Amino acid sequence: MTAALILLERDLRAVARARSQLYSSIITPLIFLVFLGAGVTHGLQPANLPAGNFTAFLVPGVVVMTLVFSATFSSASYYRDRDNGVLRVLLASPHSPRRILLGKSLAGVVIGVVQASIVLAIAAPFVDFRWQYGVPAGLAVAVLVMVLTALLLAGVAQVFASRIQSMQGFHLVMNLVLFPLLFFSGAFFPIADVPTWLEVLARVNPLTYAVDALQVAVYAEDTSGFTGLPIDLAVLGVLAAAVFALSFARVPRVTWSGM
Repeated sequence: MTAALILLERDLRAVARARSQLYSSIITPLIFLVFLGAGVTHGLQPANLPAGNFTAFLVPGVVVMTLVFSATFSSASYYRDRDNGVLRVLLASPHSPRRILLGKSLAGVVIGVVQASIVLAIAAPFVDFRWQYGVPAGLAVAVLVMVLTALLLAGVAQVFASRIQSMQGFHLVMNLVLFPLLFFSGAFFPIADVPTWLEVLARVNPLTYAVDALQVAVYAEDTSGFTGLPIDLAVLGVLAAAVFALSFARVPRVTWSGM
């Protein structure tokens, strides 16, 4: 674990130095929240939403969107290290390749959870959250959901990164896979009254359970109309463990010509 933690610290320092990436990953979801939330709330008055306010309804979805952005951007360090030869040096060390990948994946998880927590902390004072379990317990549930979701997304990113040769191809595939999942998750509109085919897509979408759990923890007065925390956490926990483990099934190897 020492090697994995050193790589974790290295990637965290790299993100801290990359101010543009750090700021854009936090500011972009907040801009999305402010303009879309305020526009729909005042323009359409969506009183039938569970939160009664579109801005409050949008916060869990924006938090999940932050995690999706973070998983995509953090995995780019894999290609950066591969192309400049750092990954080759790391894999030539006595440490297992899976420990190397574990350190880089943990960095993506930590970065994603920190950025998503900052977005939630900035939004909370300006939105009427109900915190049905109380603020400390609600925050604890929200952080747990963020961690499980970040593990799931980091696993998905690592699965693609270990199989796709170019960074451009990686970002195209990640956008093709993750953004439809994000839009079909109930992050931007309720899935209760949508067409049947769209509801089916939402129910088999793992991000739906992340959004639902955050909604229950943050602004719901009770669990009626929601899937509920036991099912949400069970689905996220099982999928996060399975996908994160799958991401280490194929590891890069050092060859005479590179990786």
